[in-house]
Formats: sequence, C-alpha cells, structure tokens
Amino acid sequence: MTYQLTVLFLRPDDPAAFDAHYESTHAPLAARIPGLRSYSAFHPDPDPDGNPPAEYLVATLVFDDRRALSKGLRSPEGDAAARDIPRFASGGATMLTGEATTYV
Repeated sequence: MTYQLTVLFLRPDDPAAFDAHYESTHAPLAARIPGLRSYSAFHPDPDPDGNPPAEYLVATLVFDDRRALSKGLRSPEGDAAARDIPRFASGGATMLTGEATTYV
C-alpha cells in the first residue's frame, strides 16, 4: 500500500495561464518534494453528454506512507509548492489524502 495526495484543481479564470504556470513553475516545484514516489496529472475529459467537469486538472502524488507524505509536505519544497497554489489556481483546489490500495 502507498499513501496518496490527490489535488482537484477547479476550472480557473484563465486556463491558458493556469497551464503555463503549472507546467513551468508548479509541477517542477512539486516534483522536488522529498519522499515523492510518483507524480502524475491529467485534464479530465467531458462527460458523455459533452459537459466539462468542474475539475480542470487532477494531480496525484504518491508516497510510501502517511509519515513520508507528512514529512514531504512539511519540507521547504512542500511548503514552496503549497504557497504556489494561490498564484495560479484561481478556481481553487481541494486536497484529498489517504492510503491507496492498488488492485492491478
């Protein structure tokens, strides 16, 4: 089992500016968090009727356990990534953490 942080970024005021900042600044900051095992992000597709989801981007950061996640988020690198979120996520963000079970 691993411990996971999932960040749901809601639709920003300026998607192009969000994407530019995320790629050039935020992702590199988050990728340096100590103890990070893997890090991925995606833009959710519209639903079957073509309606865009409320979430603009979903990021998943995986750590070995809760202790590693906590230590990583309290590090200078974790603090820098957290402080960066209000700079580009005008739609807001929700962070979810928990133990993850991989089935396949």
